[in-house]
Amino acid sequence: MPDEADRVEVTASPTDVTTATDVTPGWGGSAGGLGVVGPPLLASRLSPAALPEPVLVRPRLLDRLDRGVAGPVTLVLAPAGWGKTTLLAGWARAVRGEPPPAWVTVEAGDTGERLWAYLAAALRAAADGVPGEGPQPPVPDGPPRPDQLELLAAALAARERPVLLVLDDLHRVTDPAALAGLEFLLRHTEGRLRVVAGARTDPPLALHRWRLAGELTEIGPAELAFTPDEVADLLVAHGVPLPAAAVPRLAERTGGWPAGLRFAALALRAQADPARAVDRFTGDQPDVAGYLRDEVLAPLDPAARDVLRRSAVAAAVCADLADAVTGRPDAGQVLADLAREGGFVQRDGSSPPWYRCQPLLADLLRDELDRLPADELGELHRRAAGWYAGHDRPAEALRHALAGGEWDTATELLIARWPELAPYERDRPAVPAPPEPPAEAVRRDPELALAGAAERAYAGDAEAAAGQLRRAVEHARDLPAPRRDRFRRLAVAVELTLARLAGDHDEVRRAAGRLLATGAPDGPVDDPRAGAAEDADVRAVAGTALGLVALAEGELPEAAARFAEALAAARRAGRPRTELVCASRSALLDAAHGALRAAERHAREALALPSCQGWSSRLDCGYAYLALALVAWDRDEPAEAAAHLTLAGPATAEPGAAALAALCRAGLLAAGGEPAAALRALVTARETAPGPELGAWLAADEAQLRAAVGDVESARAVLVDAGAGATDAATAADPSHTTGAGSVGPEPGRAGNGRAALDVALARVRLRSGDPREAGRALPDWTGPDAAAWPLSVRLSAGLLDAVLTGAGGDGRRAGRILEQVLDLAEPEGCRRVFTRAEPGVRDLLAAHLDSGTAHWPTVSDLVRGADERRADEPPERPAGPERILDEPLTERELTILRYLQSILSNVEIASELSLSVNTVKTHVRNIYRKLDATRRREAVRRARELRLI
Repeated sequence: MPDEADRVEVTASPTDVTTATDVTPGWGGSAGGLGVVGPPLLASRLSPAALPEPVLVRPRLLDRLDRGVAGPVTLVLAPAGWGKTTLLAGWARAVRGEPPPAWVTVEAGDTGERLWAYLAAALRAAADGVPGEGPQPPVPDGPPRPDQLELLAAALAARERPVLLVLDDLHRVTDPAALAGLEFLLRHTEGRLRVVAGARTDPPLALHRWRLAGELTEIGPAELAFTPDEVADLLVAHGVPLPAAAVPRLAERTGGWPAGLRFAALALRAQADPARAVDRFTGDQPDVAGYLRDEVLAPLDPAARDVLRRSAVAAAVCADLADAVTGRPDAGQVLADLAREGGFVQRDGSSPPWYRCQPLLADLLRDELDRLPADELGELHRRAAGWYAGHDRPAEALRHALAGGEWDTATELLIARWPELAPYERDRPAVPAPPEPPAEAVRRDPELALAGAAERAYAGDAEAAAGQLRRAVEHARDLPAPRRDRFRRLAVAVELTLARLAGDHDEVRRAAGRLLATGAPDGPVDDPRAGAAEDADVRAVAGTALGLVALAEGELPEAAARFAEALAAARRAGRPRTELVCASRSALLDAAHGALRAAERHAREALALPSCQGWSSRLDCGYAYLALALVAWDRDEPAEAAAHLTLAGPATAEPGAAALAALCRAGLLAAGGEPAAALRALVTARETAPGPELGAWLAADEAQLRAAVGDVESARAVLVDAGAGATDAATAADPSHTTGAGSVGPEPGRAGNGRAALDVALARVRLRSGDPREAGRALPDWTGPDAAAWPLSVRLSAGLLDAVLTGAGGDGRRAGRILEQVLDLAEPEGCRRVFTRAEPGVRDLLAAHLDSGTAHWPTVSDLVRGADERRADEPPERPAGPERILDEPLTERELTILRYLQSILSNVEIASELSLSVNTVKTHVRNIYRKLDATRRREAVRRARELRLI
């Protein structure tokens, strides 16, 4: 850092402070051991850099370093401005214990002899004065000989405590020989030397050896990037009053880049309206641009910088697109090399991969791009338009055609590809508006202005799109009849898009109706302007819009029907973008209803479409991943469900998908021993869930979870408030009303509003409270004709509960018949969660069913074996609310650590298992001892077992 570089304090080199009587022959001086005095060493290079004010502590990264130094090498690898030095300096200052970490800042031009002089001083300082470690290790002042290295390695290996060495800016060492001695020590000191290095690029060390052995900890830009919570903390530290809603926008705007965030904090602090200023903070601002040019772009090879600048014509590029735009056959390889370093060029996980620049760097590159001559810039846009048009990306092709002045191409794209120009992504990144077509071109071809309207609508600029639409309509009055009819269809399609952007559901329905009503005029076959769009296109676009409205309103059956029709039409018309939207939503709705095989098929078909590559269509891909998460959860595959749920993030911003994601997330949390977090997820989702059906599903799960943790009264209250218990009312009015298989059942249509899920939940709650008779009264008829419309999980739960109640009533044979019916329903879809997460008596019911005979013997056998394995792994069941015996209940985290205290693991090993710092574990252990009135581990475990906490 500049303030550190300007310090003039120096420390004597080792030979300056060593007297002749202290020198061991061959060790006291330079390579020859003659005690030759070298140049002085800067103290600023031997101590951690000063931390920038205000200091922001990032515990998750400090904990990561704490865990990393358990191994020989920890590498913090990222480009400029990612906070490497700040993180290492903060950690080095925070490390407690003896000896403190040694520190060396590497400078450009350091020779092997000069670098070793600093290493020698740092190692001596780290080893000096540590009680009980004996004499200092024999550290040579210059590059050591092999025999000297062996003596030093042996001395370090004999130490009780390891020596921590921090090497900052290690990328400045370009000669592998300069680090040969250090590498030897790392291999032969039996873990007593541990190096933590910060670098912009891979240092000249044999990292592959430690990586292969699992002994290398790597922290890269993805971890160094600020999370939204850390962004909020940084802004508070800088005194910037940014509203909470704007914090994620700033995090996304900067890509979490630490230096960019500090620039942003300084800029926003001077703004009267920081929230509005967030959207104006760009990478072409002087301070940010200067840093990026000097620290990021200047070190690049001129060819690599040119590839970056020319590729910035597109928001993201793959190798083929980069080659096409830049005219360089090696452009893809250049991007791959830059992405390997991470930070400023990112790649997605598709094959072939797509690349994009960090947002602020992309701003700067586009600014440089705009300074190219107009004809050169136009040519880049024309190349991009041609590539996109040939790869089923008509929206991007249209934007570049307009930006490149290719008016005929833009018009033809609108006419031929209009169904693919409807936007379905939320919060698309802002792109510069292309220039408006000249008036003469619009007079000659009104569809050109309509193309401009479609492009602006796709970009989310509704105001500009409406203006272009009016301009097109004004010039279309004198069009001949066939062409006028086709123009009307295209104009209505744009109106439909504008209604969707405005969130006006009624207008969406009206516009969809007008689109469906447009005719298919006849015209000359060789005139594409007079040709009729296929009816499948109209049905695909209108059906998709209506399906999206139904889903947003929580009308799941209507949404499923709309998407199914639109999906078939999109496939007939060959519209992959529309197909992706419909397939991904159909997959989710299939999964919610329990059609797991269809859901999995639709989801995987959606993810295989080209539109899912290169950060495009992230929302639609999120729906597909959410569908796969629900499928995995219903099949009792929690690890797969959690992985898919993580990838579903973009979709969970929409209310309908958010409700279904909450059901899956709450189940995973409850299964993982976090019922409080599961309840919070369900309660939060209920507040925004659209439609009565989703709300009923959430209420049913919330009530069952409350009952499972012993809070039966609040479980009943949740269900009553949600409208459960209509079966009871029917029974009271008609005593002949029965429940279970063969009962009269609920009124027609009740499944559509989720009442069946509520009644099944009520029955389970009553059974948990010890009242099987009342449970039977609440149980709806799961075999009647209306039950076919229920979600499969609800129907299976009702059938399984019916079997349990029947078996408990003494009719084992009938219980077996009911269980076989349930298995008949579950087996085709592979649904298992209802069995594995059901009432305790289900395991015995399944085991008895094996003896009596079943057509599903392998499945039942596997379920029984799995239940036995889980029972063997679980501690004795804890009664509801045991913490109440304590004056102060244990937290969920303390209960987790308490279970580890039964083992022989040390606090350090427990911390490693739970990914916590040792200090955090020690704090929890002290709290456990205090709450259990214990003074040591064995006593705490004994007391916990007495209370049945474990």
